Amino acid sequence: MKEFFRLSRKGFTGRDDIDSAQIPDDLWVKCSACRELIYKKQLNDNLKVCPKCGHHMRMSAHEWIGLLDVGSFREMDSNLLPTDPLGFVAADESYATKLAKTQQRTGMTDAVISGVGAISGIRLCIAVADFSFMGASMGSVYGEKMARAAERAAELGVPLLTINTSGGARQQEGVIGLMQMAKITMALTRLAEAGQPHIALLVDPCYGGVTASYPSVADIIIAEPGANIGFAGKRLIEQIMRQKLPAGFQTAEFMLEHGMIDMVVPRSEMRETLARILKLYQQRQAPAAKADLAARRATLPQPIM
Repeated sequence: MKEFFRLSRKGFTGRDDIDSAQIPDDLWVKCSACRELIYKKQLNDNLKVCPKCGHHMRMSAHEWIGLLDVGSFREMDSNLLPTDPLGFVAADESYATKLAKTQQRTGMTDAVISGVGAISGIRLCIAVADFSFMGASMGSVYGEKMARAAERAAELGVPLLTINTSGGARQQEGVIGLMQMAKITMALTRLAEAGQPHIALLVDPCYGGVTASYPSVADIIIAEPGANIGFAGKRLIEQIMRQKLPAGFQTAEFMLEHGMIDMVVPRSEMRETLARILKLYQQRQAPAAKADLAARRATLPQPIM
């Protein structure tokens, strides 16, 4: 055995002949669930779902827009910009400064991207939240984009798809952030009056005022496997109640079991599932819309003869 280690290493160059600059820093990704290393290209090809444990990692708003038919998306309301109404300062950093840094880092103006597009040829309006922008906190621009998306869907007579993730209302905007809960919900009421469905997709994590408002009143509520969904976090609830919560509390599966959502759908099946739902609404909508219109006309004041 000793002779084996004394063998000539002629021709062995080690790593001296490799240019480290040619090796990307982000070639591998560690799964936060199973802690396994995954080749980044393999992860992206698998829609950012861990091929070893099935954990659904976060996707950006632009990546979620990939659900739509290729080339069908057209962004709307991209000119809306957040302001600093309270002159908020925390930890020696102003809200305005934090906004500017986040905008530069993400390339986004705020936490929501909205527009129009299509799935399997069926037109719809879409609004997608991005957790990388200040935890997708709900501020004035977030609320305005969601509300406009609902109003646009009602005006165009098409369904609305919202993809929701958030840590809650944006504290730097105070009550202005909180009022977006009611604002978006009222816009969705007008969408319902127009006879159009709202399909809400909840992805990890979805908490606070977002969960407590508009996604929870959608016509169909879908969640991804393992997504954490709730108002306050599990640890905070345990501290306040001083008792241990059940395993799996606030996961998508827990919410499904307790009737808070309609279905849990893996990311690989999401586009196909949405297409089936949209086609179902499309097939059943025409006669229902006519009957609804006749009913509305019957409630109008009759002219005096």
